[in-house]
Amino acid sequence: MKLKSIVWMMAGLLLLSSTGFAQDDETKKEDEKGYVFTTVVEVPNTSVKNQYRSGTCWSFSGLAFVEAEILRQTGNKYDLSEMFVVHHTYSDKAEKYVRMHGNLTFGAGAEVTDVFRVIREYGMVPETSCPGLNYGEPKHTHGELDEVLKAYVDAVVKNKNRKLTSVWHQGYDAVLDVYLGEYPEKFQWDGAEYTPESFRDMTGFNPDDYIELTSYMKRPYYKEFVMEIPDNWLWAPIWNVHLDEMMETIDNALENGYTVAWGADVSDKGFSWKKGVAIIPDEEKPDLSGTEKEKWESLTEKERQKAMYAFEGPVPEKAITPELRQQHYDNYLVTDDHGMLLVGIAKDQEGNKFYKVKNSWGYEGHVYHGYFYASEAYVKLQTIGIAVHKDVVPKKLKKELGL
Repeated sequence: MKLKSIVWMMAGLLLLSSTGFAQDDETKKEDEKGYVFTTVVEVPNTSVKNQYRSGTCWSFSGLAFVEAEILRQTGNKYDLSEMFVVHHTYSDKAEKYVRMHGNLTFGAGAEVTDVFRVIREYGMVPETSCPGLNYGEPKHTHGELDEVLKAYVDAVVKNKNRKLTSVWHQGYDAVLDVYLGEYPEKFQWDGAEYTPESFRDMTGFNPDDYIELTSYMKRPYYKEFVMEIPDNWLWAPIWNVHLDEMMETIDNALENGYTVAWGADVSDKGFSWKKGVAIIPDEEKPDLSGTEKEKWESLTEKERQKAMYAFEGPVPEKAITPELRQQHYDNYLVTDDHGMLLVGIAKDQEGNKFYKVKNSWGYEGHVYHGYFYASEAYVKLQTIGIAVHKDVVPKKLKKELGL
């Protein structure tokens, strides 16, 4: 009997203890400050990847888009090799850099255009056939590789022979082979043998089905132009449309089950990866009243900045106009910074619109497991360009573009 009494007593204590903890957790949740998001639309997509210490977000985001498109079209999930795309892009970029006598940006950056081009010209392969980790690191760490490649092409340009040798590009590609691995000419997948081209064809992905859009006032609308950004080494054209048309295209894509490849700037102080939120606070209109307004006005500029960017909950955001977009672009306030994938639409606790964004910085320990939420204002202002399937371009805009 005593044993039973002890057991029941311990059970009672545990129950009381757990109830107390539950109440503490609930109280903590009520007391916590921050954003609370409710999903409105979420488009199926593949797993979050990690570019780690490499400047290859364009390949990761571009292939995240390709993987999501194949998933949408076929229901099949693929993990495609980013380094296969990087290898080809770096090789082709080197040739152009040398032909331009070094008068071209040469670095790790590129665009989603490069992903489409590589798939079109060379095909694509699964991650298992080309992981690109031949240099003793468990994750992509390109500091040494980037320096070696730049030094190589600069040496070729500056050589005193007054002409190029016939093997300089072979030597350059050999460096890529050593670090990233040689191109797989043939490989096994799901019990069948493929080449990169036949694997591309098997997936059904056609890069010609996609279009890239941006919005800037100083260029003619409904025309293509070459964006003057360092990573656009291809000098690839992009369609220019009105800001509301670009945003309408994004919404139309997401609402109809399509993801959006998103090139944007995340260097703004309104972006917090730790908090998983990106916003453009309106510092001139804190929207405070009474004693709160008096308190706000008594703060120093530094204190106001800290308060506006504390990410403790919804704040008033700037009204983004085409004029403001152009001003930020012209003054290098918005630059070609990072490639990501828009996968959904959400609302915060006050009903403000946000976009759910898939990143390529891993997921372990992150508040939203590798995703974050960007406000509508942030997307309007910080977007460099988007890529979407032509089918989601609104009919009126499609007519204007002659598609």
